[in-house]
Amino acid sequence: MDLLVLEGDGIGPEITAATVAVIEAAARRFDLPLRMTRAEIGFAALERSGTTIPPAVIAAARAADGVILGPVSHNAYPPVAEGGLNPSGVLRRELELYANIRPARSRPGTPRPVAAETDLVIVRENLEGFYADRNMASGSGEVLVEPDVAIAMRKITARGSARIAEAAFALAAQRPRKCVTTIHKANVLRISDGLFLSEVRKVAARYPQVTHEELLVDAAAAHLVRNPARFDVVLATNMFGDILSDLASEISGGLGLAASLNLGVGTAVAQAQHGSAPDLAGQDRANPASLVGSAAMLLRHLGAAQAARAIDDALDRALSSPETRTPDLGGALGTAAFGARLAAMLQEA
Repeated sequence: MDLLVLEGDGIGPEITAATVAVIEAAARRFDLPLRMTRAEIGFAALERSGTTIPPAVIAAARAADGVILGPVSHNAYPPVAEGGLNPSGVLRRELELYANIRPARSRPGTPRPVAAETDLVIVRENLEGFYADRNMASGSGEVLVEPDVAIAMRKITARGSARIAEAAFALAAQRPRKCVTTIHKANVLRISDGLFLSEVRKVAARYPQVTHEELLVDAAAAHLVRNPARFDVVLATNMFGDILSDLASEISGGLGLAASLNLGVGTAVAQAQHGSAPDLAGQDRANPASLVGSAAMLLRHLGAAQAARAIDDALDRALSSPETRTPDLGGALGTAAFGARLAAMLQEA
């Protein structure tokens, strides 16, 4: 099991180090044949190589079984012509990471703003939609047609829609409730969301054991706050999935706990949902739970289900008590100490 570790920027090196400590503890406990290699991205790579993601890193990511990707400060990078590429976006395109899987689950004893229990997964299409870096072969999906008029274009394809729908229904078929809620705005975006829904319905017909419902995105946002327990697997296009997953993560405990896995045909990338938080960098205060949970998802994807369950159980136990939480959740442990505590729990078990 070959994993490539990319630390990233800001708090990336700190939360990645804590995550690696947890993975190594799981590997020792479950005797996993694991090899981890490291490479530089972000500002460190820019200084050394003149680009935030060198071609050798892309090749290493393509050759690896999986990648652990720390957060990056891409908004602070120089222009692309000066080497300021977004490593996350480059890997998404180069590895064709079409599915972004974002679970949102309430953890026992962890503070959260909504009393209702949450246990859902948002399956977000990752390569199309309104985002300018994902919908054109050349050039941008945004156009300034005159100084005070801007136009953004949205790309939806039958292939992309069918592929993400297949991922959502296959996942739902493995879960107890077996339900997919497809999010759209076809009452307004009649052609693009109409195409998306058409392909989703074709896939749904092949999964008679899975209940399928369709819901407008604005209604979905309201229902998430009112009753998140109604949702199981939520299927969405790129932008809608991005927005709703942040909402779902916040109501279940916060972005600091929000795991994420980017899936492609040949590899997978574990990536925290949150950003690089440069204001916290170097202070040993960042919460690594999101990246740790993402790494557990990666291990499960690679067949190490026991190790993944053990990491999730350790997270539940650590987060249930203020004494073993990080400061963002009212706890006293720093980043490194939290990672060490999770590793110790794995060894103790």
